Amino acid sequence: MPPQWPCLQPAAAAARRFPPFVSRRRRCSSSVPAPVCASAPSGHAREQEDGQSLVVVGGGAAGVYASIRAKALAPHLNVVVIEKGKFLSKVKISGGGRCNVTNGHHLEPSGLARNYPRGYKELRGSFFRSHGPQDTMHWFSDHGVELKTEEDGRVFPVTDNSASVVDCLLNEARRLGVSLQAGKSVSGASVDANGKFVVKVEKRTIDFVDYINANYVLVATGSSQQGYSFAAQHGHSIIPPVPSLFTFKIADKRLADLSGVSFTRVKAKLMLDGIQKSAPELTQTGPMLVTHWGLSGPVVLRLSAWGARELYQDKYQAKLVVDFIPDIHIEDVKRILFQHKDQHAKNKVNNAFPKEFGLVKRFWGFLLEQEVSLDGDMHWATVPKTHLNAIALRLKQWMFEVVGKGQFKDEFVTGGGVPLSEISLGTMESKKQPNLFFAGEVLNVDGVTGGFNFQNAWTGGYIAGTSIGTLASNSILKEEQACLQLQGS
Repeated sequence: MPPQWPCLQPAAAAARRFPPFVSRRRRCSSSVPAPVCASAPSGHAREQEDGQSLVVVGGGAAGVYASIRAKALAPHLNVVVIEKGKFLSKVKISGGGRCNVTNGHHLEPSGLARNYPRGYKELRGSFFRSHGPQDTMHWFSDHGVELKTEEDGRVFPVTDNSASVVDCLLNEARRLGVSLQAGKSVSGASVDANGKFVVKVEKRTIDFVDYINANYVLVATGSSQQGYSFAAQHGHSIIPPVPSLFTFKIADKRLADLSGVSFTRVKAKLMLDGIQKSAPELTQTGPMLVTHWGLSGPVVLRLSAWGARELYQDKYQAKLVVDFIPDIHIEDVKRILFQHKDQHAKNKVNNAFPKEFGLVKRFWGFLLEQEVSLDGDMHWATVPKTHLNAIALRLKQWMFEVVGKGQFKDEFVTGGGVPLSEISLGTMESKKQPNLFFAGEVLNVDGVTGGFNFQNAWTGGYIAGTSIGTLASNSILKEEQACLQLQGS
């Protein structure tokens, strides 16, 4: 059976006696006084008046998923999610509008963690055991979203429409009673003498400031400066964010003639000035695509992620060495070419080329004319040995000069954020500020393309939601026990 999200059921009367958390609204003026918590009755009466409350900053995948989990565990918990834009906007556009929910080929935690350029060492432990790809797939299936796993491991809704995922999450949040507030931003929070947060919420379109009292705050703002500022305000350091997951602009303008040509399997090595020794992650194998500005495809995107910080420091200047036929040794390539010359001596080079290489005619012609200066109308019998060796070397070690980065339209990912060393991965709670939690891309975690960034969001959101829901439930139980003790005395 798939793991369920248990729904604790406190007595109805206990649930009803907790009104929505205290919120005080003030019109903006040239001088807004600092928020001061309303004086409250001491002890038990204070908790009855205010109740337990959670403010989630950010309405993306991690924030909404966490709010659902926390509310399911603690129905009495007042949960509000504040999003400055539209809820789940990144989920909506990801995967070309299909939403790459997770990855179904990397289910074992240590193997899964290797897909995170920032975070792979820390995530090898219990992180994904708490809520991994299978748990994610079970959850969506249990909530009416049928999924499919494609050949490369990417998981999508069978509808091929991200609206299936967006609607599922928002409907479940609303069903549980989560308050979803869009068009607002959290600009900061103070902590009162009782350890509760006073969260400052702004909505500039109608010029007001809202102050919300909360027992718990979860920051799930993605790569927004809003989240970094909030974290820094509460004692966290920030690793400067840099772009990840992007295409390579190539200096050779002639590549535009090959725009649209794809390769099912190449081996590419990224050579960076800042890295002297060979890093295994900077060599990737898989599909590659030629674009009108350079190179793209899964191989390039993975290399951009693993080399993100060094590429940024080097102003996106690097060398890329591509092996177009990685499964054939260079000596075998030469042998195939010489055999082909003997067998097709009377044929033109451009019309009869080795099928063993799996290359399209358009690429073969470009290779001959542009790279080894060989006339495609020549007959194989007249091709010099030196040219055959040059073709073999080019196919196995074609060097491209990277001169900039392009944009990968399906994903907008950054490396950087709150260091993982400053939170407890078992709870997602800050080590700097009690009852402050983080999840998603606001942390220094980012994955390669293929559903890994969303899996980080689901896992982090689930753990944070579990922690907060459990704390809130334990708090109400302690309060009820205190009530019973008072009544018995």
